[in-house]
Amino acid sequence: MAPSTLEILIGVIRSGRLVVLPTDTVYGIGADARSPRAVAGLLAAKGRGRQMPPPVLVPDADAIDRLCVDVPDEARALSRAHWPGGLTLILRARPDLGWDLGETGGTIALRMPDHPMALALLRAAGPLAVTSANLTGRPPATDVSQAVGSFGGVVAAYLDGGPTPGSTPSTILDLAHGRPRAIRVGTLTLDALCASAGADILPAA
Repeated sequence: MAPSTLEILIGVIRSGRLVVLPTDTVYGIGADARSPRAVAGLLAAKGRGRQMPPPVLVPDADAIDRLCVDVPDEARALSRAHWPGGLTLILRARPDLGWDLGETGGTIALRMPDHPMALALLRAAGPLAVTSANLTGRPPATDVSQAVGSFGGVVAAYLDGGPTPGSTPSTILDLAHGRPRAIRVGTLTLDALCASAGADILPAA
């Protein structure tokens, strides 16, 4: 990614506006995770209420310790094995974090994507609240033109990384409420994740 492109994207994010970016799963629509106004704009664009808070993309696994508390050993093992990659971990958020991502119940969902453009942007701009780049109930965008078709001028900047490898989203695991539980099975199977965690993971309800 050209430095000039990165500077433009950073400016968009820091001004509270929305960006679309490629990831290793599907395209995402994102906003500055630290800005309540930006996150509210993201949820409105998506057609989603506060009861469905967006995950946060991070540039490195150390973000777990910067953003979370009471992190179980299984979460560290899973992040070591599958980050960067298609795994989202729901953990207990630091009580003093002060972010407003919606009705999270004191949790935060983190993922480190395996995509060079996404990681470059995250390293420069900081954590982004990101959800799949489609209107709620529609298929996720697998190229930038599909995202443009969904959001048009509502999004201030589109980062084109070419087609995504597929249309399957990340696997989401809840490690904030006792035994690990799958919330959504996506690119990673439960068998593989159980092996990495060294523990059983309850299937999605």
